[in-house]
Amino acid sequence: MRVSVDICVVPMGVGASVSAEIAQCVEILQRHGLHPRSHPFGTAVEGEWDAVFQAIRACHEALHAAGVPRLMTTLKVGTRVDKPQSLDDKMRALADRLTPLPP
Repeated sequence: MRVSVDICVVPMGVGASVSAEIAQCVEILQRHGLHPRSHPFGTAVEGEWDAVFQAIRACHEALHAAGVPRLMTTLKVGTRVDKPQSLDDKMRALADRLTPLPP
């Protein structure tokens, strides 16, 4: 089953800046064959259920191995079985409904 996931990993106990840890997670997602799309409050990925969740687990394992003592992760998970739909499809559907702002 295909899944779209928005993941927000919050490393705790490493200081105020967590960009290095987030970059490590994004690279792990990429190495798992996913195409992560980071945004200011998380990262969206899509793929087969097992592959996506294996990659998320790998993020946790790698960050703990790197010395991060605690991780808080929030997931939003979506599946759809009536038709195939990618993250790009979702963004196009939204863009098609938005009214352009006047100049």
